[in-house]
Amino acid sequence: MGRGRREIKRIENPSQRQSTFYKRRDGLFKKARELSILCDADLLLLLFSSSGKLYEYHTPSVPSAKELIKRYEVATQNKILRDCCLERNAEMEEGRKLCDLLESELRFMKVDANQHYSLPVLDILEGNLEAAISKVRSEKDRKIAGEIDHLENMVRDRQQEGYNLCDKVARAQGLNDTAVPLKQLDLKLGFS
Repeated sequence: MGRGRREIKRIENPSQRQSTFYKRRDGLFKKARELSILCDADLLLLLFSSSGKLYEYHTPSVPSAKELIKRYEVATQNKILRDCCLERNAEMEEGRKLCDLLESELRFMKVDANQHYSLPVLDILEGNLEAAISKVRSEKDRKIAGEIDHLENMVRDRQQEGYNLCDKVARAQGLNDTAVPLKQLDLKLGFS
């Protein structure tokens, strides 16, 4: 009996998905090898798994994948390898500039006793430090306020639990009518 058509959609089970990936990858590489041999075609097949692992196949008559990529660049006048190198170099240059800027800022933040600073430079340094202290204080105040709110909510919840327990005890004893109104009962939990 032949296999039925399978709906093409993402396989949810990770182990089945991985097994299918390996089987289909092997089938794809086998077809590429057959096409290369039967038609005497040079081909390059690049495949990345979901984990990012690279699988490649290139015709045995071509020494490397780079050779086929260079032939592709010549045929399409599209520079793949050089564009990647240029992008990488631009990113490295941008990173170097950022490092230099940060190092100069760090040197500027240190006051060296052996060096004589002018009054305007010291004013700028003082302004930078005051701005940094202001940011730290505001963040600290925000965190403290959040912590206070959290603790007040916790106290309120515990008081409500205490009221509910007192109410249950009063009902269980049948004293609900003669008991002290529970909302007037102040349960102190160590906080004012």
